[in-house]
Amino acid sequence: MQFLSNLRTRLRKNLLKSNAGQGATEYILLLVVIVAVMGIFKTQILAAVKSKIGSAGTSIQDFTGDEK
Repeated sequence: MQFLSNLRTRLRKNLLKSNAGQGATEYILLLVVIVAVMGIFKTQILAAVKSKIGSAGTSIQDFTGDEK
């Protein structure tokens, strides 16, 4: 019985010390959250990006004086 108790204690200590792979797991979870948020707010993100691109194009045309 003492052997199993010691084994269990050592296993707990080793599991708590071992952080190998923790960084990769955190990055994967962060990526999943970002993709989920982008999926939920897809239409709002696209509208904002199109608006900014349009205003940047207008600003460039005003600066260079080129008109189509």
